[in-house]
Amino acid sequence: MNVKDYAKDVGLSVAAVLKQCQEMGIKADSETILTDDDIIILDNTLNLISTDKETTYEEEDAIDEVVEAVLESENIDKRTSNSTSTQKLKKKDSVKETKDFKNLKKEMYKHKSKLMGNSTDENIVLYHDNMTVSELATALEAQTNDVIKKLMGLGLMLNVNQPIDFENAEILVLDYGKVLKREESQDVSNFENYEVIDKEEDLIPRPPIITIMGHVDHGKTTLLDYIRKSKIVDTEFGGITQAIGAYQIEYNGQKLTFIDTPGHAAFTQMRARGASVTDIVIIIVAADDGVMPQTKEAVEHALSAKVPIVVAVNKIDKPDANIDRIYTEMAELNITPESWGGDVPFINISAKTGEGVDNLLETLLAISEVSNLKANPNRYALGAVIEERLDKNVGGVASFLIQNGTLRIGDPVAVGTTYGKIRTMKNDLGESIVEAGPSTPVEITGLNDNPKAGDKFMAFETLEEVKEVAEKRKEQALKNSYQKEKLSLDDLFARVNSGQKEIDVVLKTDVRGSEEAVKNALERIKVEDVRVKVIRSGIGPISESDVVLASASKAIVLGFNVIASPGAKEMAKEYDIEIRLYTIIYKLVEEMELALKGMLDPEFEEKVLGELEVRQLFRFSKIGNIAGCYVKDGIIKSNAKARVIRDGTVLCDTDIAALQRGKDAVKEVKKGFECGLTLEKYDDFKENDIIEVYELQEVKRG
Repeated sequence: MNVKDYAKDVGLSVAAVLKQCQEMGIKADSETILTDDDIIILDNTLNLISTDKETTYEEEDAIDEVVEAVLESENIDKRTSNSTSTQKLKKKDSVKETKDFKNLKKEMYKHKSKLMGNSTDENIVLYHDNMTVSELATALEAQTNDVIKKLMGLGLMLNVNQPIDFENAEILVLDYGKVLKREESQDVSNFENYEVIDKEEDLIPRPPIITIMGHVDHGKTTLLDYIRKSKIVDTEFGGITQAIGAYQIEYNGQKLTFIDTPGHAAFTQMRARGASVTDIVIIIVAADDGVMPQTKEAVEHALSAKVPIVVAVNKIDKPDANIDRIYTEMAELNITPESWGGDVPFINISAKTGEGVDNLLETLLAISEVSNLKANPNRYALGAVIEERLDKNVGGVASFLIQNGTLRIGDPVAVGTTYGKIRTMKNDLGESIVEAGPSTPVEITGLNDNPKAGDKFMAFETLEEVKEVAEKRKEQALKNSYQKEKLSLDDLFARVNSGQKEIDVVLKTDVRGSEEAVKNALERIKVEDVRVKVIRSGIGPISESDVVLASASKAIVLGFNVIASPGAKEMAKEYDIEIRLYTIIYKLVEEMELALKGMLDPEFEEKVLGELEVRQLFRFSKIGNIAGCYVKDGIIKSNAKARVIRDGTVLCDTDIAALQRGKDAVKEVKKGFECGLTLEKYDDFKENDIIEVYELQEVKRG
């Protein structure tokens, strides 16, 4: 943006802006391009300059009097006069709003320093793989000897250079009054997975974020329209919502935030994005129409998101409304009404007349209270992009949904791989605001590029931090583009090593009979405690919405006697999702079973720790033989396994029962030392026996 454009944007003359630039030491003319830092400094300076409010209002009053006199003398038509008067009032209101906004902005800048940064605080200790005792002591700012003593108290005999596992390190760190977190969860450049640590005293209740889903024309936007008491339907093309809108309302003194996702199939992807940021899902079903294809998709996305569901049975005022039918059809989708013994509230409403809407809002507030939704408004904001667009006047515009913290004008933010400073911010009513708290939707400008809908954002204290984070994210995105994680039968199932024991599948078949047969065959598969869950099944070709759901749910797409549509193939290629097609049921089931075996607990491989030689036997009546041994190699651990070898033959393979030096039980004995050893369920030792000590280490299945 050059000086000329900036002057136009802030409503000042070019000369006034150039004068201010000169006072600030910025060399510029009307065509000079201003940097982000220049703009923010100018914004702050110009908005902190005191203006004479009284004179401005007097000037406005004088203008009003002149216009009234002209209108009276020329006997202008009353309607035109009223129109002109309305314009004058609007102009006066606009001037007042501008001044009020500037005052709010001044107040905000005074308190801006009170926000907490999102970087890891001093109370957190970061753990990385194979972290040694010495490294942990350094991170704790503690003496190594003190740390070793505390570890001994926990029964761990470790030296300074030996690694300590996360679980034991966590116990030790708690003893120092701190919290241990894995390093990757505290990397601010990876803020999709960043774990924010808030103290309980800093948290306050936040409004619930509610997504409304359902079939096209079942009344989602009309319901939201009634709740907001404004005609947003009239502004939409054809009465159908064309883009995600987020709105906030107040009911009984409590705020609720709504995301209105489009209902028709072309916008399935947007609905999936809406479900990813929501606390509660409302599935709206028309009582005169019943469960439709997009209703089923909405149920699938809501169940996949694992959030509370409320069913709003709409259009009950219609003469052909059949509420019982809706209850039955939803129950068939595993959405069982509370009145039928299920756990899903069903609220009968009319979005047109408002009947039942109060009951719906009260239900949402009750669920919100039970969910105990809280956030910390005193930190820099984190959240998600729910929409983005290009405006010919201001450039890139993004809709943010703040999930934690407070976002303020001038805050540097990283969004996806883009960054910038918040230049302007508006609420859902289009009003300019200076700050917004948790669960608030806002529209902002100031980014250096357009982000993608669904991107996460994080605010920082300085622009330098934001630039550094954005640069790291760009590098990582480039790296990921070459090492893209593929959702496939081979890779997805085998790579799960975080305890996932359920595999989601999207299934499409040629006919209804095949659908039931294949679905039942898949859901009967169970290898150990791993099972298959069909999150969507249907007949017909694999569609784009199938791929979107698979992407959102990390599912595999399977087809039986069907093909994938060209659009689905392109989308699967873009998302790197594998589509598998079959013509024989047993082949499909067989391959799934093989894939599931890749998800069982990891295989174990032996790691030899050391070797002992039996040199003397000691007999005790209560214990049996104790092997007096010499450690020939490695290190012997008391919790390891051992095998007794005599003349090349393994006589026994069992656990070490006890390990001693002298009369003391020890955790380990190193090479060159002597020790006493007993084994579980074996004492038939002979002198010169070799005892090989080993442990089992987990390895991923290939």
